Amino acid sequence: MRILVIGSGSIGRRHHDNLQALGVASRLLSWRDSGIDGALRAMDAAEAVVIATATDIRLPLVSAAAARGLPLYIEKPLAFRPEDVEEIAMVAAPVADRSMLGLMLRYHPAVRALAAADLSDVFQFALTIGHDVTQWRANWRFSESYAARADGGGALLDLCHELDLAACLFPGLTVTRVESLGHQAFPGVDFASRISLQRQGVVGDVSMDYLTPQLHRRTILRGHERMHDFDLARQSYQVTEPEGPRMLDLPLERNAMFLDTMRDFLALVAGRETSGNPLLPRLDLCIPSARLVAQAWAARSFVGEITKEIL
Repeated sequence: MRILVIGSGSIGRRHHDNLQALGVASRLLSWRDSGIDGALRAMDAAEAVVIATATDIRLPLVSAAAARGLPLYIEKPLAFRPEDVEEIAMVAAPVADRSMLGLMLRYHPAVRALAAADLSDVFQFALTIGHDVTQWRANWRFSESYAARADGGGALLDLCHELDLAACLFPGLTVTRVESLGHQAFPGVDFASRISLQRQGVVGDVSMDYLTPQLHRRTILRGHERMHDFDLARQSYQVTEPEGPRMLDLPLERNAMFLDTMRDFLALVAGRETSGNPLLPRLDLCIPSARLVAQAWAARSFVGEITKEIL
């Protein structure tokens, strides 16, 4: 099997390395070096395409791959403008049931445990994630990255896995309000955002930031029968019921999520059975989640600015 990976940043290199580890002939193509013409030529020798470019340049790549009948693995988010989500969904439709969106958190053992739990009593939820963006990687500058762009950057899009998690656990959520904090040096980029969501009988918030000094990632679900308090950063998972709390043992190796996601993508490409993950991020099944992310981005209201120095 020949897979073309377009985009040679950190996530593109990870996918390329994982594909090779899985025994696949992967070609890593730098978007900066190849441009659209080089990418289109490279597609002619591929059986599937991984798109790991900046979000705002994906539409012509998705369109070209779908026109060639090539299954796609598209990095999250699918798009940040609601109209772009609909256009990508339309052009990718011929291959959408053999394609995937890069929502690898759906393979996290804690997320799979939540998806298998009875959440019918939940009335309130709070999902949070954040870390100081200047500490993410060595020899990396925020100001020179995709994350610093007004179109396609910012914490809400970068850390949208938690929005997808909310959509998985509580289908049918709608955005009621989005409050964001910006930075004078990066107009239009949110450094912290809080998204308020609701559906019948359930309300909640998803919060993300580029600011906190230590990584935090936590999911709290409050119900009248039980409460789930899952700290994904510390890998501590507690369920509290009337008889008391109990801890779940859900070990994680981070790259295993990427490998499991890629195995399922390769199965889709080859027409084989997938792993049976009920949260399989097949592209056609992920459009409601992609819409929620784009709706949240479009609804941002900047209510203030942060003063932290960002380089």
